[in-house]
Amino acid sequence: MTRLLQLYDTTLRDGMQMEGMTLSVEDKLQVARRLDELGVHFIEGGFPGSNPRDAEFFVRARQLDLKSAQLVAFGGTRRADADVKHDPNIRALVDAHTPVITFVGKSSEFQVREILETSNEENLAMIADSIRYMKSLGKTVYFDAEHFFDGFYDNKDYSIQCLATALRAGADGVVLCDTNGGMITPQVLDAIDVIRSRMGDIPFGIHVHNDCGLAVANSIAAVEAGAMQVQGCVNGYGERCGNADLLTVIANLKLKMKRDVISDAQLARLTETSHFVAELANLNPNPQAPYVGVSAFAHKAGYHVAAIVKNENAYQHVAPATVGNDKRVLVSDLSGQRNILAKLHEQGVDIPLSRDETRALLDKVKIMEAKGYQYDGAEASFELLVRRSQPEYVPPFELDDFMIVERRRHKRNGHDESDMMGEAIIKLSVDGEMVHTAGEGNGPVNALDAAVRKALASFYPSIVAVKLTDYKVRILDGAGGTAASVRVLIESTDGVNIWRTVGSSTDVIEASWLALADSYEYWLVKWAGAGSDD
Repeated sequence: MTRLLQLYDTTLRDGMQMEGMTLSVEDKLQVARRLDELGVHFIEGGFPGSNPRDAEFFVRARQLDLKSAQLVAFGGTRRADADVKHDPNIRALVDAHTPVITFVGKSSEFQVREILETSNEENLAMIADSIRYMKSLGKTVYFDAEHFFDGFYDNKDYSIQCLATALRAGADGVVLCDTNGGMITPQVLDAIDVIRSRMGDIPFGIHVHNDCGLAVANSIAAVEAGAMQVQGCVNGYGERCGNADLLTVIANLKLKMKRDVISDAQLARLTETSHFVAELANLNPNPQAPYVGVSAFAHKAGYHVAAIVKNENAYQHVAPATVGNDKRVLVSDLSGQRNILAKLHEQGVDIPLSRDETRALLDKVKIMEAKGYQYDGAEASFELLVRRSQPEYVPPFELDDFMIVERRRHKRNGHDESDMMGEAIIKLSVDGEMVHTAGEGNGPVNALDAAVRKALASFYPSIVAVKLTDYKVRILDGAGGTAASVRVLIESTDGVNIWRTVGSSTDVIEASWLALADSYEYWLVKWAGAGSDD
């Protein structure tokens, strides 16, 4: 019997249990819309009986105009020795007004005895009563068999009895949960084989955690073994080591197993969805994430780049565009001359380089990286390195000198308060004209930025559009203590374009200046028409 494979997202419930993960109600509504656009079939919105935020979400979610997905409310089975109709958690699920309910219930004798502290028989009654009641209200109901695999290897007869009880009560499917994330793939498959030999072709799903690093592998294996539903979270979010990364699962199903779970157009939104959810959660995306990471199709080794220039399939298992990602060529001390040329082509920079110029530029990159520079994530600084190598290049400004003064300012308004202030005094020249100015800020880098911006604005008024959006400092040699070299990475935008620059020095202020100066110079050359390399 062939069933439609269901994609079930639990980011808004199970994913929220990850350390550092938080989303407002409005954030959760936005994520739900994106998941619907991606083609997910079920969106688990939360646990309405657990907190006011989830309860509010389900109220506001009634206004969502979902095209592909159905909204799911999640909750536990009735309490031991309680009346199902008057159980407060059951009432909260009813009040959520979702077409689908997922019950979580114990399927491990150990958990029933030690955690629920009730009998095996009462646990079965809790499962049956809860499902039967929701089915009487016309709901689609799934049963998440919590701790199923651990319970199965402790007492398989009881764990299977829990599944059978749920199905007899009318559950539309039972979901096998590796709640502790400790199962390896052969254990998952062995348990499924036993279930199918005893129970036949039952509708079952898979929900696994990643504590062994096997969540995606176990999910794919379960689908291959007949699972009709696969559960997971965007970017693998979830408690402890996370849940199965639903985005990786989707890409593997679509591209490797030829299962048309979503359309080609929806698959092309995979990377966008990953980054969107990470941004809302204020979490850094994993650059090495399969398919959607910024490094997923990044090439650094010189012989790799030489190969993909001839044929991109040489070191890529799928075309990046199929998942909405891009190929990237990195320039580093591991690069070959091909990296330089390919990187310039990738960035749309039309600067013809001879073989000797390319070799000299590659040597320069290696020297700079030995000093602490890294151009992997600083394409703007790399382009400037290339432009500066050309004898006809004229920089739009040059720094002559700067001085930083920091002071602690006391404010007394009935309280003993103080704050740190920085003042930067700079001298720079534009077309031979020297400018001497100062700027204040809440620290030395902020003050330096203010002074440079003030000086350049008199020559290039449009530079006021440039804003610094991110500033990172990396210690390169921890053993050096306060004398260690640092690398500063700056991200800037003018509201339309985004670019990154890098600086490195044993002095954090100088490293900051180098990155900051590159940011302004790059924008002036690239989009303001300043300088010259003609």
